[in-house]
Amino acid sequence: MVRAALLRGSGLFGLWVLLAAPTVSPPPAALAGNAAVGFAAAFLATWVSLRLLPPRSSRRLRWGALARLVGRFLWQSVVAGVDIARRVFDPRLPLNTGIIAYPVCIPPGPGRAVFGALTSLVPGTLPVGTDADDAMVYHCLDRDQPVAVGLAKDEALLRQGWGEGRKDD
Repeated sequence: MVRAALLRGSGLFGLWVLLAAPTVSPPPAALAGNAAVGFAAAFLATWVSLRLLPPRSSRRLRWGALARLVGRFLWQSVVAGVDIARRVFDPRLPLNTGIIAYPVCIPPGPGRAVFGALTSLVPGTLPVGTDADDAMVYHCLDRDQPVAVGLAKDEALLRQGWGEGRKDD
């Protein structure tokens, strides 16, 4: 708990420093006052963070899987962006829009929110909610594309990166 508090507090204070960095050099007294406000804000934000999302000691981040996820995401973004640009400039506008339901294994909560946010950034798919079976519902520009297969790969890499599941999940 102490380690999580120190890491979160340091990160939040660092974020505050980045956001509150003055463009002109203020007097030292003003810097001390600003730092005190930033420290208090980081302390309160850390306390709230620990209350709302307690640290879990059973998980270890797997940086290799997260790096593969980032690489896959960047590649998907480029490929999907080119595909969408091609469709926009094609006079026939070849679209086959529709809705698909993807049965996600990540339980509702922060993990599923991260998965939804990540998949919303890939051009051509947009999560729009969940259905009665708790599957995530996606709007797709082309239902003929293997959207569910791509979502399954993304989910597996995200779960691996968080230390959940195995490569063959």
